[in-house]
Amino acid sequence: MSGPSAPGWVLHVDLDQFIAAVEVLRRPELAGLPVVVGGRGDPTERGVVATASYEARAFGVGSGMPLRVAARKCPDAVFLPVDKEAYDAASAQVMATLRGLEWGGVPVVLEVLGWDEAFLAAGAGHGELGDPREFAQHLRAEVLAETRLHCSVGIGDNKLRAKIATDFGKPRGVWQLTEEDWFPVMGERPTTALWGIGGRTARKLAALGIDTVEQLARSDARVLAAELGPTMGPWFHRLGRGVDTSPVDATPWVPRAHGREETYQEDLEDWAAVTAEVRLLTRRVLVDIDRDGRPAARVGIKVRYRPFTTVSRSLTLPEPSDDPDVLEEAAVSLLDRVERDRPVRLLGVRLEMVDPPETAG
Repeated sequence: MSGPSAPGWVLHVDLDQFIAAVEVLRRPELAGLPVVVGGRGDPTERGVVATASYEARAFGVGSGMPLRVAARKCPDAVFLPVDKEAYDAASAQVMATLRGLEWGGVPVVLEVLGWDEAFLAAGAGHGELGDPREFAQHLRAEVLAETRLHCSVGIGDNKLRAKIATDFGKPRGVWQLTEEDWFPVMGERPTTALWGIGGRTARKLAALGIDTVEQLARSDARVLAAELGPTMGPWFHRLGRGVDTSPVDATPWVPRAHGREETYQEDLEDWAAVTAEVRLLTRRVLVDIDRDGRPAARVGIKVRYRPFTTVSRSLTLPEPSDDPDVLEEAAVSLLDRVERDRPVRLLGVRLEMVDPPETAG
């Protein structure tokens, strides 16, 4: 197994409109049409958008949007159900193609981030790398030839800059961002342009008079530590300067937990039905943790009431267990810690597993 990469160029590979693109490959007649994937593919039902094709995005449709809202924004869209198995298979083919590449005469190191994105770098002991933009174009061509899927590639002198560069190259392009052009490109952009800063953090920074990337970079790290915490404050300060020392690491990602959620087309008002659904969801999650071979150490539930109020509750088990009855009873017991005065539109169960055994190395 490859370990962390040596310092040097980092590439971030991001598949363009991945889920929608997989669906269009299966249904070529949908090419060029607004396609929305989510839920069971019925916009009259409750559910959210998993992805939208670029044609649908032009109408304002975006991931996480309720399907009903998407249908109002783009009434002529083609709505399709989520098909996880198809996306798993397509992603595996893409990642296998990337792992098969060589750069500088040695196999690349690949760090998979999810279905549709990964970091890539030359492996240890590599020779001359040449122009990274030429390799990025080669990479794009190989992925397209092997999978018929398009991707964009960001090039950076670290992972953070490579990740951010990808957005400038989308769709179907290559973009490079380094320390040299960090401030000319990023300086006047809002702090939300940084990977790792969302709206909530941006509002906290704005309250300190920090609105842009350059203002964050020039800020006082001690003030950030005092206001945002001794760990996160300095980390945000480094983000503003584009600093990232983490290596590209091919160590496989190991899940800490598994969970299942269900949005109900009709609100649940009978709490006997809520209890039965929690038991059913627990059994479904148990299948997932059994596949990993690690018992659950902690159990959690999520309850979303009508209209959108959500509460979560969890508990640590006296001892780890993969006994269905033990886990069901633990999940159901958490219902005693939530209000039962409103209809329920969504339920979720999460099982947090014990840590995997240390592997010999």
